Amino acid sequence: MLADLNHDAEAEQARTLLTTAPGDEVPFWALAWRPPAASVHSRTAKVHETAGDHRAAAEHYTLAATARPAGTYARIVALDLVAGAEMRLKRGGIEQACATWHQAIDHMDGVRSVRTRKAVSRMRGDLARFWARP
Repeated sequence: MLADLNHDAEAEQARTLLTTAPGDEVPFWALAWRPPAASVHSRTAKVHETAGDHRAAAEHYTLAATARPAGTYARIVALDLVAGAEMRLKRGGIEQACATWHQAIDHMDGVRSVRTRKAVSRMRGDLARFWARP
């Protein structure tokens, strides 16, 4: 529980740095994957995922996906959405997961990527257990 509070505090500090840094003073780590706010949300999602907080992870993956221009970052948006769908499924939200996967597949149109192909394969595997249901 204390670790979760530390992660939340660190994520909030990162978001504060991004929103209060004037112009060129954006921290270097936030410039690695543009735009910086999307990077912070994506990294925050990964921290929550590792900590087992799938609800918060899904929320931050969604924020990361919506913070990127879809036309420029279609592959990354799709992968953030896939990760969010996986978190929703882990929480038992099959309908939410399917809706998010649908969005992800829409963003994959025209994208050629090993990671997106693997994501679709994982999605099929995750859904296979539901196909056999009566």
